[in-house]
Amino acid sequence: MAADGKKIPLATIFSFLGPGFLVTVGFIDPGNWATNIEGGARFGYGLLWVITLSTVMLIVIQNMAAKLGIATGKSLAVNIREYFSPPVAALLGCTIVLACVATDVAELLGGAIGFKLLLGMPLWTGALLTVVLEVFLIVSQRYHRLESIIMGFLGIVGLCYLAELLIVKPDWPQVFPAMVVPAVNRESIYVAMAILGAVVMPHNIFLHSNVIHSRKWGITEGEKMALLRYEKIDTLAAMLMGWVVNSAMIVVAAAVFARHQVVVASIEQAAVTLKPLAGPLAGLLFAVALVFAGVGSSLTSSMAEVNVITGFLGKPEDPRTLLYRCSVFVTALPSFLIILLAMDTYRILIFSQVVLSVQLPFTLVPLVILCRDGERMGGFRSGPWEFAAAGLISAVVIVLNLYLLYTTIATGG
Repeated sequence: MAADGKKIPLATIFSFLGPGFLVTVGFIDPGNWATNIEGGARFGYGLLWVITLSTVMLIVIQNMAAKLGIATGKSLAVNIREYFSPPVAALLGCTIVLACVATDVAELLGGAIGFKLLLGMPLWTGALLTVVLEVFLIVSQRYHRLESIIMGFLGIVGLCYLAELLIVKPDWPQVFPAMVVPAVNRESIYVAMAILGAVVMPHNIFLHSNVIHSRKWGITEGEKMALLRYEKIDTLAAMLMGWVVNSAMIVVAAAVFARHQVVVASIEQAAVTLKPLAGPLAGLLFAVALVFAGVGSSLTSSMAEVNVITGFLGKPEDPRTLLYRCSVFVTALPSFLIILLAMDTYRILIFSQVVLSVQLPFTLVPLVILCRDGERMGGFRSGPWEFAAAGLISAVVIVLNLYLLYTTIATGG
C-alpha cells in the first residue's frame, strides 16, 4: 500500500520487480555453495543464523544503495569518485576491484564445476563456456531481456533446492532455532565470515545502485518517491527468496553430510557423495542448479564490474568502447590461472568469500556517509533509524573482521 493509503496495482509492482533479483542471483552464486556446504557439513545447522543475520543486513544495505541511485541518478562508484578526495577514492576503487576479482573466481569456477558435473567437461572448457555465455548475453541482449533471463535462472536454482529439501528430510526441530540463535567459536568464525561475505557482497551493493536506473521513473521528486516504494517491495521479495535458497543449501548439507559424518573437500565430491546418500535425482538437481547459478551470477558480476571500473575512472558505461568490453572479462583472468595451475578450487572458493567480507567495510562506510549527506541526498537522506542501523551493521562487520584476524594470528593461520 502506498504512503497516501492507496493500493499499489499488482501490475505496476510486477513491472518493477527485477533489480533486487539481479542482486539475489549474485548471493546464491557458487561461492555461496562452497561456504554453505562447508558450514552445513562441518557445523550442521549451527551457522544458519549467519544467513538470517546477513539477509537482514542485506535488506537494509541494498535498500540504501538503491536509494542512493534513485536520489542522485548516479551509481555508488560515481558518487564515491565525486565525493571523496582522489587518494581515498582510488583506495576504495582498488579494494572493490580486488573484490570483483574474488567474485569472478567464485562465479567462473562454479560454472566450470557445474558443466563438469553435468556434461563431463574439463574445468577450463566449462570456465571458457561460462565466459562466452556471459559475454554473449551481456553484449547481445537488451537490459530487460537480460533481467528476465537472470530471473529465470534464479527460479530454476530455487526450485532445484526446494526439491532437494523434500528429498533429504532435514531435522526441522533443529533447523528453526538455529536460524535465529547465534553461535560462533574459533573453529567456525572463518566459515561464518565466508558465509557473511558470500551473502552481503560488495559488488552487489555497487550493482544495485546502478541497475535501479533501468526504471526511468525518477525524474521529479514525486516520481522518485514512487520509485523508492516499488524498490522496497522488490528488494524485500528478492532478499527473502535469497534467504530461503541459502538456508536450504546449509540445511541440505547438514542433513546429508553432517548427519552421515562425511567430510567434504570439494563441490565435485559433494555432488558425488550426495547421490548414494540422497539419491541420483538429488545429484542431478545439484549439478543443474550449479550451472545456472554459475552462469547467472557471472552475468551480474560482470555488470557490476563494468560499472565499478568505468565509474571510478570517470568514463561512460558505453558497450561500444574498448574499456567496457575489456571490463566484461578482465577480472576473470585469475580464475583461468587457478584452473590451469590445478589449485584447490574448493578452498579458493571459500577464501574468495572471506576476501569479500574483509572488503565490506570499505563499501559500507562510504555508502553510509553518502546516504547521510543531506546536500547530495535531499529528501532521501538517511534518517536517524536507518543511519543507526547501517552504522551498527558496519560495526558488526568490522568487529567480525577483527575477530577473524585475531583468531588467525592466535592459531597461527
